[in-house]
Amino acid sequence: MDTLRPSDLAREHGLSTQAVRNYEAEGFLPAASRTPSGYRVYTEVHAAALRAFLALVAAYGHAAAGRIMQALNAGERDDALAAIDRGHLQLMRDRETLDAVRGAIGHLTAEPVPLRFSGSAPLTVGELARRLEVTAATIRNWEEAGILAPEREPGTGYRLFRNEDVRDAELAHLLRRGDYPLERIAAVVRQVRTAGGTEELARALDGWGRRLTERGLAMLEAAAQVSRFLQVSG
Repeated sequence: MDTLRPSDLAREHGLSTQAVRNYEAEGFLPAASRTPSGYRVYTEVHAAALRAFLALVAAYGHAAAGRIMQALNAGERDDALAAIDRGHLQLMRDRETLDAVRGAIGHLTAEPVPLRFSGSAPLTVGELARRLEVTAATIRNWEEAGILAPEREPGTGYRLFRNEDVRDAELAHLLRRGDYPLERIAAVVRQVRTAGGTEELARALDGWGRRLTERGLAMLEAAAQVSRFLQVSG
């Protein structure tokens, strides 16, 4: 198998050779062999791993991409595939949230907004946090910011999150991943709750729809690169 230098891998992607060495040190690339003088020797396996890692970053983010490649390089393929599956599940949930909010825009009246979320029983703060995979403290922060307005159970004072609250929380979760500040998310949620300002919200959601499409396409490219890496690495 032909050998490659760190600069060969770096040049293909416009990276520094130090970045390539760092990726290897963090387990994102397989460990390289060394010459008697201590120089790293890379092969097409390492080049394929780097292509897979960078494609995964575009699709799933740096942290998840790192975990996936570390698992693959450790021979833990099921763990890697589970992480990929979680990314696809999150994309599907984001699409469902967008559909629910778009439906709300089209039917904002005094009548309750029909939701796609299953289940009619109110959720506790813990149950909602587990659904979104965030902490209960995050849910309470959203409430303090005016994003959520759950009812309280008489006597105990426990928060009760009904369908509309779940919709608002799903929307907040989506927008937070897009780096929206809490005050802006609160304004968006208020727009969903009322009939005002929906044209601006619709334009924002169209932008989110395009970004979700781009993420889905990036996931396809990442899958192809991971498959290629697995082929060449045996």
